[in-house]
Amino acid sequence: MNGGLAANAALVADVKAGLAAVGANADVAVCVPAPYLAQVQAAVAGSALALGSQDVSAHASGAYTGEVSAVMLAEFGCKYAIVGHSERRAYHGENDAAVAAKTAAALKAGLTPIVCVGETLAEREAGRTNAVVGGQLDVVLAALDASDVQKIVVAYEPVWAIGTGKTATPDMAQDVHAMLRARLAAKNADAAVRVQILYGGSMKPDNAKELLAMSDIDGGLIGGAALKAADFLAIVQAAQGN
Repeated sequence: MNGGLAANAALVADVKAGLAAVGANADVAVCVPAPYLAQVQAAVAGSALALGSQDVSAHASGAYTGEVSAVMLAEFGCKYAIVGHSERRAYHGENDAAVAAKTAAALKAGLTPIVCVGETLAEREAGRTNAVVGGQLDVVLAALDASDVQKIVVAYEPVWAIGTGKTATPDMAQDVHAMLRARLAAKNADAAVRVQILYGGSMKPDNAKELLAMSDIDGGLIGGAALKAADFLAIVQAAQGN
């Protein structure tokens, strides 16, 4: 929940200029709060920068005051919708079933859901990372047809490594990403190799290259570093170099 009309205009302009200067052979998107979709849709038009939302309703329409449907998002040019972000799970009580329903709703409207999964520090220290994170993905996959696997993006967010001072090493992150790809492969082996699995545990310019060098880390779901164009562009360049 960041941004404003002036700040958005400046950030998008700087990112667009940076992408044009370096050339974008990586997929790059910005996911903005719903009130700014129209502004950013206009700002990214004709550029390599895609648009996404930070959430999506599981419902198509109706008596769901305050919700934003996938069809509405599509009308504003969204390509992506984040579902099951750790903050939605923690602060809004979203469970795995709700995340699966939102994933299905996004797909039905032609959006690419960015499905977020991750474990807490207590769960990691209890040795339950694979059970928790894999289980979160399994509930989503159970709600999808095998042919839908190639239409999603997965993002691993180790909750314990976000804003805590603790960090996941590239090898630690790779282990979880490899496990997630194996879960995808169990549903659709051909699609699993093409699914982008993003790392969302405080990726920054100084650790992006090392993380992105891992075989199953295909990109990043960027938080704080995305609010500074120079930092975000440095991560994009690291992605292009791998």
